[in-house]
Amino acid sequence: MYVARVLPVGLAATPPSIALAQGSRADDELAEARRLNQEATAIRSSGKFSEAVPLVQRALAIQEKILGPEHPDVAASLDNLAGLYRDQGKYAEAEPLYRRALAIGEKVLGPEHPGVAASLNNLAELYHAPGKYAQAEPLYRRALTIREKALGPEHPAVAESLNNLAELYDAQGKYAQAEPRYRRALAILEKALGREHPDVATVLDSLAGLYKAQGKYAEAGPQYRRALAILEKALGPEHPNVATVLEHLAAVLRKTNRTAEAEGMEARARTIKAKHAPTAPAK
Repeated sequence: MYVARVLPVGLAATPPSIALAQGSRADDELAEARRLNQEATAIRSSGKFSEAVPLVQRALAIQEKILGPEHPDVAASLDNLAGLYRDQGKYAEAEPLYRRALAIGEKVLGPEHPGVAASLNNLAELYHAPGKYAQAEPLYRRALTIREKALGPEHPAVAESLNNLAELYDAQGKYAQAEPRYRRALAILEKALGREHPDVATVLDSLAGLYKAQGKYAEAGPQYRRALAILEKALGPEHPNVATVLEHLAAVLRKTNRTAEAEGMEARARTIKAKHAPTAPAK
């Protein structure tokens, strides 16, 4: 049932033409905010983090003005801005932005929403990077719990959380806790995305690194070789990620006295990296 809203005495309704104009201006400004965020994402992908920061700041200011300080779009821009600071190692600037984005998500979406899990993951990665493992672990764990409940135990986002936890334990030498999480993440991704997806290669590379750190070279080598084959097929033989795995595999080969094969892989990795190295600007 429609109920007419009666204005308090002394207040006049905004004429429809003015209301429409105001709405149109707001729509235009929000479209500009979206454009700024998209432009910033493109600039960020090229590694120009400091150039992207003012674009996201402008987008954030527009969204806060029009949508209010607790809108999900504001939280998304806060996450973007925090990510840019994190990319530059400016962890102190990133932390309050991530925390504000998390608070908005918990209030607006609810504490068990997948969007909240993403914010928890971002904040955990911020602590993980400088080695603040005790602060990162409970955030990763909560993100995993939310994703398992909201998305199901075999969703790729669950694999991401498992891999993050595994890397956290791996970095601390807690290999017995890391390995089963790597393996579960791998199984989920193979089922959800296929055995030859680049994300599968990423986990294989990490699992191989865990074996290498323990001196289990016989276990590490096959994982690196499979990761290499996947990346060569999926991304091409000259992709930078291929070079990274070549270097990792070469290190294992050197440990097992297969020097000639290792040198060949190292040379190939150098060639790939040289092709992707930024060129110096002309003077």
